[in-house]
Amino acid sequence: MSVPGVLSFTHQGWEQVFAKVKRAVVYLDSPCAESLHWGCGSTRLLEAVGGPACHLREFEPNAAGGGTDQPKAVFVLSCLLKGRTVETLRDIVCRSHFQYCVVVTAVSHAVHLTANHVPASAVAEMEGQQPVFEQLEEKLCEWMGNMNYTAEVLNVPLLLAPVAPHLALTPAFASLFPLLPQDVHLLNSTRPDRRRLGSLGEVDAAALTPELLLQIRCLVSGLSSLCEHLGVREECFAVGSLSRIIAADLANYTPVKNRRKTASGRASVVFVDRTLDLTGAVGHHGDNLVEKIISVLPQLPGHTNDVMINMVELTALQAKEENHSMVAPGCLAQSNDTTAKALWEALMNTKHKEAVMEVRRHLVEAASRENLPIKMSMGRVTPGQLMSYIQLFKNNFKALVNHCGLLQLGLATVQTLKHPQTAKWDNFLAFERLLLQNIGESAMPAVLNQLLPMIKPLNQRTNGDYSPEELLILLIYIYSVTGEFTVDKDLGEAEGKVKKALAQVFCEEPVLSPLLQKITGCDSSINLTFHKSKIAVDELFTSLWDIAGARNLMKQFKSVYVPGNHTHQATYKPLLKQIVEEIFDPDRPDPVDIEHMSSGLTDLLKTGFSMFMKVSRPHPSAHPLLILFVVGGITVSEAKMVKDLVLSLKPGTQVIVLSTRLLKPLNIPELLFATDRLHPDLGF
Repeated sequence: MSVPGVLSFTHQGWEQVFAKVKRAVVYLDSPCAESLHWGCGSTRLLEAVGGPACHLREFEPNAAGGGTDQPKAVFVLSCLLKGRTVETLRDIVCRSHFQYCVVVTAVSHAVHLTANHVPASAVAEMEGQQPVFEQLEEKLCEWMGNMNYTAEVLNVPLLLAPVAPHLALTPAFASLFPLLPQDVHLLNSTRPDRRRLGSLGEVDAAALTPELLLQIRCLVSGLSSLCEHLGVREECFAVGSLSRIIAADLANYTPVKNRRKTASGRASVVFVDRTLDLTGAVGHHGDNLVEKIISVLPQLPGHTNDVMINMVELTALQAKEENHSMVAPGCLAQSNDTTAKALWEALMNTKHKEAVMEVRRHLVEAASRENLPIKMSMGRVTPGQLMSYIQLFKNNFKALVNHCGLLQLGLATVQTLKHPQTAKWDNFLAFERLLLQNIGESAMPAVLNQLLPMIKPLNQRTNGDYSPEELLILLIYIYSVTGEFTVDKDLGEAEGKVKKALAQVFCEEPVLSPLLQKITGCDSSINLTFHKSKIAVDELFTSLWDIAGARNLMKQFKSVYVPGNHTHQATYKPLLKQIVEEIFDPDRPDPVDIEHMSSGLTDLLKTGFSMFMKVSRPHPSAHPLLILFVVGGITVSEAKMVKDLVLSLKPGTQVIVLSTRLLKPLNIPELLFATDRLHPDLGF
């Protein structure tokens, strides 16, 4: 790329890895595999390895070691080299015949020092030295059985999985999710009475658990490397409590002081807490084919942002259930196929109807180039029509190879259009639109009473009814879009009825899904009593109240709901849209809820003087590059909305959207009810 961006940053990192892997056994952990998958593709890594055999392995405790004819290993890891990660390294090396080991970590040496409790002042003094890496190099030689063998440990910032030119994700931080008020109670349980936190607004870095703080520092280390690649000095801004902590850590990250002094460009980095607006994450307003594909097709194992596409239709096997696992699945990421990549980017940036027509156009053009006997048909695109085009390639191996990426996206489209959950998408959308009208006309109890008849046990449900997980999605939508509401006797009664019905439905599920197991604390429906179910539902509603009150600390961004009037229906106005409009509004010189994070004494003095004299504080619209980072995930249509909005409001500004993961509606209850939010598993 001529202009540095997320793709060139990812390519640059992987090129450093490729330079090390010739004729090596390569072990990757899942986040690094996902970065490779979207950024360069595994083919590029296999080419760099060379040799006739495939030597790519998952980095895990039971991974096969290297044989006598495999003297070299490269480990590519997203995490800190500490604890269980080092134990797994030791076990693999000890059962192998390696004479040369390279360990690549995505986490900088400075963060390794922090993880080993080295004070910040000492970290600054150690610039240029890498004692943690050097110690591990010695250990690797020891495990290989000869101190004269070669070991190398280095940092390469393999942070991003670039899904599109304007959108990149951070697979290693897919579980990072903003805090809720209930987390404040958990943090308070380890603090003395006089130092207890009153609200989320009082939570700072010192109040967080060591694991969460270290996870944030790992993220900040990678983001700093991205800014270095882009050649920018960043001004950090935040909307939300966890975003404020991350932004402050990046603004004051000691190892980058020199980099900022020499940077020629400038950028605004705005962090936003996902919990301030969960409506867009669980809603079905996004008229986007990719969102539907991600929502209905099964997740690709080991990945958070890609799906499995059933490829049996392109083989001679019968399309029976038992044959599906015999053929390797297809996927959405097509980093080495120019045509498929162009189609993927078109799907990301167009509405559902146009996207389906674009798939047809690409299939017709590919079939024509291969001289396949295609029968043209105009009008509405149907799954059967697309399938007839795809099957033309079935018995032509050369055509199949030439257009493999395109055929995967074509099959993903067909399987999504035919999926029963896709028909349900419109049901969700209709109910959400009805809710928006009723929220303006009725109180919260009436809205909940409307939901009550939809809560049905399994033996009363038809295909069109909602499962327990889908009911949770609707409840999250209701509480997030409503925000603050009046607490009275009617609300108590309405919630009581919904709670009782929901607890009964949980009890009558014959098999508990992983999400219901997490919520109820029971791994089997046999162990789930009504009493246990009722306790779980009460805790669930505590989370829903937390969601409703998420914007209470905001002064300006207090609502995502726009009431209707005699000419317009009530609508949902995404928080991200409000933030971008606020950033580029020429009449708003000082955004109220977009908080600037000072980086050192100069900024603090500016802030202090601004109270007494006219000193303009940094503004997020002041720089030619805007990096918007949504902590907790983003949808495809939200990323597109941000890109299009920046282009219309300030055409000269470049925008990069970053987030922890791509979201589908079911992800939100999974993230909300995760038990390790305050204590993330960092591998040690």
